Amino acid sequence: MIHGTWEPAPATRWEDAFLAGNGRHGALVLGDPEDDRVIVTHHTLVRPNNAPADTAPPQLAAALPALQDALLAGDATAAERFTDGRPLRWVRPFHPAFQTRVRSRTPGTPALAARRSVDFADGLVTGECGQRRSEVLVSRADDVIVQYVSEPGPVVEIGLDHRLPGAPTELGAGRGVATAGRETVLTLRARYPDSPLGYTGLTLLLTDTGLTTVTSSGVRVEGAGQLLLLTRVRRHGGDADAARETEELLRELRAVVAEATRASSSDLAALHGRLRARHTARHSAAYRRVSLDLGADEAERALPGSVLLRRPGSPALLERLFAAGRYHLLSSSGTHPPRLTGLWTGDWDTAWSGAFTTNANLNLQTASAVAGDLPEVTEAHTAFIEGQLGDWRDNARAIFGTGGIVAPSHTDGVSGHTYHFSREYPLHLWTAGADWLLKPLLDHEEASGTRDPRTSAALAELALFYTDFLTRADPDGRIVVVPSYSPENRPRGGSWGAVNSTMDIAAARHALRAAADRAPLADAARLRALADRLPPYRVNTGGALAEWAWPGLGDRYDHRHLSHLYPVWPLDEINPYDTPDLAKAARRALELRRSENDSAHGHLHHGLVAARLGDAARTEAALDRVLTGDYFHDSLMSAHYPARDVYNADAAHTLPALLIEALVQSTPARLVLLPAPPARCPHGRLTGVRTRFGARVDLTWSPGTYRAVLRPDRDAEIDLRTPAGAARLVLRAGEERTVGS
Repeated sequence: MIHGTWEPAPATRWEDAFLAGNGRHGALVLGDPEDDRVIVTHHTLVRPNNAPADTAPPQLAAALPALQDALLAGDATAAERFTDGRPLRWVRPFHPAFQTRVRSRTPGTPALAARRSVDFADGLVTGECGQRRSEVLVSRADDVIVQYVSEPGPVVEIGLDHRLPGAPTELGAGRGVATAGRETVLTLRARYPDSPLGYTGLTLLLTDTGLTTVTSSGVRVEGAGQLLLLTRVRRHGGDADAARETEELLRELRAVVAEATRASSSDLAALHGRLRARHTARHSAAYRRVSLDLGADEAERALPGSVLLRRPGSPALLERLFAAGRYHLLSSSGTHPPRLTGLWTGDWDTAWSGAFTTNANLNLQTASAVAGDLPEVTEAHTAFIEGQLGDWRDNARAIFGTGGIVAPSHTDGVSGHTYHFSREYPLHLWTAGADWLLKPLLDHEEASGTRDPRTSAALAELALFYTDFLTRADPDGRIVVVPSYSPENRPRGGSWGAVNSTMDIAAARHALRAAADRAPLADAARLRALADRLPPYRVNTGGALAEWAWPGLGDRYDHRHLSHLYPVWPLDEINPYDTPDLAKAARRALELRRSENDSAHGHLHHGLVAARLGDAARTEAALDRVLTGDYFHDSLMSAHYPARDVYNADAAHTLPALLIEALVQSTPARLVLLPAPPARCPHGRLTGVRTRFGARVDLTWSPGTYRAVLRPDRDAEIDLRTPAGAARLVLRAGEERTVGS
């Protein structure tokens, strides 16, 4: 089983629940046939926790010149006082909505044996127990959570339950039930404590036969052979009319049923089949574009995921984690890209608010979107940026007194204002965020051969910010980036807010040149001239690429972030082919970097940089640390720390990117085959990889040999790098080309 996983028992922890999602709604399916619980989530569900005035960016622009003067004069701690005095404020935390429950267990009776599985290719989560079968999907076509249960048992009780771990006791929750004939409407309306905001959930329950009666917790159904539950949830303001909200949700769900029955009978099995077919047509087409086959042993492929996780050296494990990561990334991307927890949580107390952290986590999670041919993820990423640009403009004006845009490093997905910062985490000083967030959109444009006007407009605004901000220079006329921050590290001999971090220099240079490439001629020359005045990178006395290009600021190597290697990955500015000396310095910096607290994102970031530098041993070591560190739950969703500590999607979503990067890399003018193949992958087949010069690649390899089939959709002339050496390769649109040894 490559494209799925299974377990021989229900999940006893929500972290082990199998997952489904359509980038809007999410479902955590625990798979107990006698207490069948599905936890419902939605990307928009964030709990209010601050007054509106507390979520505005700090008004600090008037004090910026004095801060710059102080830092340039050698006051290393000046940035620690650059604040409006507010305490650290967290963004609004992501939380679950409620759980649907279908219960048939008689109290005091032993639990029955059950098997649960998830099909990554079709996006279906299934639970089986004897004749009983439950199937859950979250439809990409109809934006509804669908649960179909056959042979549910002689008597079942069905309801919606908001009482999940961490739910505030002051949460105002009310439930409603209306039943007529074969249709029952279950509603749950919740209001946040001390807030007019809330959400409404509705489940439309359809039965084929039997008797339905109302109970204190929902309904009891006797004698039914089939059940179909359709669920949606919606966040709303306090002025929303409860009855109107419920009627609108019900009207939408009935419309889904009507559309599905238009092409088939109203029989529940046929209705479910039609809903499933509409979903899988979209989901499967996206999921199947890229696949990895490492030739694993069929007996190991057949093992439950929990058993396979205890075999970290197994190719079958790597195949399954690649597939699971791809499935979860796709399933969590829609209205938003994935959160720190993807699209899922079973607890109201989510670590780091279950938010979007843009100084590594979100960026790593979406790293396979272009090469992995998931434009759905890129579109979610684009919509996320587009929805926040107004707030990014506020950040630039309030903090830096400039035009243009500055992205926050932490956001709940609703507000893009910078208000999460403190003395030790001066995230309001970070200016590189917008460039990192825009980089995958530029990669997508290169791969598709078309420019998105939304990306061009955002780049122009980012260039405006840098034009206004980069006004300080050293005695040689070189631009000085001040203040400057390297997430989330601190230099020796300085404080967190400093001068000329390598990441800030690289981001400014990249953004200015990218904007110049699509600007009018006069503006392009001005932007390139500004980029050329940025300082060069610094190599320290240890031969390593320094994290700060400023005298007196030393490197602090024991840290989970690798911000200073931004020009290596994702930028391609430093690479072994065009800048070998800087690549050597970057490799030395990577050798010296330690992992601090063993955050999964740090290990995978390390591996991505190593792969870009062609360091197969370090790529393998990074992969090994993640596979042997007990980072994965039975659901194959991951944790932030070893021993499955803190539910977090970084490892799950980033692992496919690391494997692709180790096997196939591309720029608009270069293809690199097998740059850093892990030793644990001596042979295999990777198909469908999308390149940034407009071709898709199928790669097959084994010891001493490889074969790549390129299918270009436009003409290109590229530099080909393989284990056999370098060559020029001319491609013609529509003409398949094979290379190998």
